[in-house]
Amino acid sequence: MPSIVIPAHNEERTLGRLLDSLLAEPGGPSGPSDPSASGDSAAPAAPTDEPGRSGSTAGDPSDPSLAPAAPGRASADDFDIVVVCNGCTDDTAGVAAARGARVRVVEIPVPSKHAALRAGDEHARGFPRLYVDADVVLGAADARALAAALEGPGAKLAAAPERHLPMTGCGWRVRAYYRVWQRLPAVREGLFGRGVIAMSGAGHARIAALPPLMADDLAASLAFGPEERTVVDAARVVVHPPRTWSDLIRRRVRAATSTAQLESEQERAARNEPAADPAPPGQVAPGGPADRPSARTSMGDLRALLRAEPRLLPSVLVFAAAAIAARRGAKKAIREGDFHTWLRDESSRQG
Repeated sequence: MPSIVIPAHNEERTLGRLLDSLLAEPGGPSGPSDPSASGDSAAPAAPTDEPGRSGSTAGDPSDPSLAPAAPGRASADDFDIVVVCNGCTDDTAGVAAARGARVRVVEIPVPSKHAALRAGDEHARGFPRLYVDADVVLGAADARALAAALEGPGAKLAAAPERHLPMTGCGWRVRAYYRVWQRLPAVREGLFGRGVIAMSGAGHARIAALPPLMADDLAASLAFGPEERTVVDAARVVVHPPRTWSDLIRRRVRAATSTAQLESEQERAARNEPAADPAPPGQVAPGGPADRPSARTSMGDLRALLRAEPRLLPSVLVFAAAAIAARRGAKKAIREGDFHTWLRDESSRQG
């Protein structure tokens, strides 16, 4: 049975909409939807002895609610769903547990996405395995389409869904920025920036060698060649962008910082030096002087966009301004080697 691992840190406002979409019954409302059209995302807390919630793990595999769905159905019964609440100080675990036995809840004290992903791997039951951020929206049919892309002859090692960014409520500069960002070749073809990455067993074995990195989705995407990964047209995820310019810059500062960390680790690997945050014993961080892929945006990328669509000039100027602001904002963290402070935007989590 494929597994879905959802790392969640203080996501009581967003986790419910994701789980409700994954758990939607066949024939009823399903698939990604704008949360503005949905009900409350944060359900009341459940008792700590409720089935599906524990300090480590819970959920009885003999429970009928965890049995595989009938062929042709696209429901959460097709999946083993594990929510890993890491260092939460809100009711994230209660929101997950309130969804019943089809969702297993793991709680760890450390606020670390990397630790949460590892804990999820320890409790997940099978492959393909989907890693889903708690603040996106993915439907059961979309999850099933991703799993199908990783099974059978000629299957890929990694997959991600098409992304949809609802711009309602976003400022004009934010809309201008994403008008450019979504057209960039690396963004269209890569698996990063979608909040969802699916792996086969062989694909997972490869990314297990990665050291702890802020840009975990970018590192995972770059670990696979174009012929080994795919963006699945039949699957779609809703990724809510920041609504304000200041929150966009926070995101971009985080991206600039995490990209610098990734490139530093690639350089270390090329020199055969130990990683700053080494992988577990027996695993070696990938990389090498002849193969250091990148998803950085070049001036050539922007010029190509303008040649194809001259009307994008104002948006390209906004994009460049955001890139400059992010680079300046990331200087101190990069200089001090602070690759642990997670600059989170809250505007995308409203409503």
